[in-house]
Amino acid sequence: MSGTAGEPWDAVVVGAGLSGLVAARCLRRCGRSVRVLEARSRVGGRTLTVPFAGGVADLGGQWVGPTQKRVLGLAAELGVATYPQHHQGRKVLELDGRRRTYRGFLPRLPIFSLLELALALRRLDRRAKAVPLDTPWTAPDAARLDRQTFGDWLRRNLRRRPSRELLAAACRAIFACEPEDLSLLYFLHYAHAGDGLECLASIPAGAQESRLRGGAQQLCQRLAEELGDAVWLEAAVAAIDQDEARVRLRLADGRRLAARCAILALAPALAAGIAIEPPLPPPRRELETGMAMGSVVKCLVAYDEPFWRRAGLSGEAVTNGRPASIVFDACAPDGAYAALVAFVLGDEARAFGRLPEAARREAIVAQLVRLFGPPAAAATAYLDRDWRAERWSGGCYVGLMPPGLLRRAGDALRAPCGRLHFAGTESARRWVGYLDGAIEAGERAAHEVLERLAEEGGLV
Repeated sequence: MSGTAGEPWDAVVVGAGLSGLVAARCLRRCGRSVRVLEARSRVGGRTLTVPFAGGVADLGGQWVGPTQKRVLGLAAELGVATYPQHHQGRKVLELDGRRRTYRGFLPRLPIFSLLELALALRRLDRRAKAVPLDTPWTAPDAARLDRQTFGDWLRRNLRRRPSRELLAAACRAIFACEPEDLSLLYFLHYAHAGDGLECLASIPAGAQESRLRGGAQQLCQRLAEELGDAVWLEAAVAAIDQDEARVRLRLADGRRLAARCAILALAPALAAGIAIEPPLPPPRRELETGMAMGSVVKCLVAYDEPFWRRAGLSGEAVTNGRPASIVFDACAPDGAYAALVAFVLGDEARAFGRLPEAARREAIVAQLVRLFGPPAAAATAYLDRDWRAERWSGGCYVGLMPPGLLRRAGDALRAPCGRLHFAGTESARRWVGYLDGAIEAGERAAHEVLERLAEEGGLV
């Protein structure tokens, strides 16, 4: 193996989130020398498990679904068990200040609004299935779809406010952005990659079906333990230059190292902060400057008991009120605490994140009282995380494509640039934006590097 005595490593992976660590492990298991450089003082990327109310809780990504075979397989391999997301009981819907409860996937709306909503969902899913997963920019009528935002489509196709507002709320819940921020083509591609809108928005048989016992960050922590001292923390990459034979990296603290290849396992918006020579091709640079991250503040509120369950409620709520857009039951599986988790999303997250913590707590608890009743006022603990304020994330859940970008530059998401390869969930074909997509992208980038190294031969 290379990478010793001053020799270059076979590969350097930038980013110790799930995608980067999976790529590094794949390279290591194939006998290649590797270093993983992580700017934070921890591994995990957009997963983060923290102590909370006598147990642990996820402040980052947390859910896995039944068709996400990669993440379920990795969790089983690493000894991380899953448990079902609680969903028994009636859900709460609040639109324009009016609260009601319902069961099933679609809420109780006026009959014509409900019919309009059902038809719109069917139409969107039908269009989504026509968008190729590998090359969405080649979809039928791709130019027209990519010129408009999802918000444009809502205004043109939904005449009734309740159905329009509910789909706008679904957009915020799934993408952590406003409908106006998102290309319709990208919306359809994302929906196809996640097995359809109903799957993306559902708990049973959907993307929120299960959680990881002990927290989602464990996946990265256990991968990092396996890699040992190959993982460098507090190792922010400031600059990269490459030639026909080598990639040279300079860290922010002045350290330098070289490799035969590098994998940038970062969201495109974060990769934009690295000075790269020679400059990357214009489509890649456009991705890095154009794919803004979603905006989310994730808020956990603990209670002495899950009072909503006693009231026959599931803990799930959807609202177009403020500040949060969606709420779920977040009780610990071992009973260590009872909790609700509220997501403040899109434009509201940007304003909410500027408030002092005490004001944020007060606003969230007041909203939970409105949604679930007076017992919600008796919160025993509060914790939140504004992912836009995370320097090495810049937002969550995923990088987003505004109108025009997917057709102009989408093929640059996965295309290597010289000896630079790209991972990260944004570059996945399936389950974009999810843990499963991060694993797929890491495996794909590692295989690209392994093929290159095999073609070039030798160990140095």
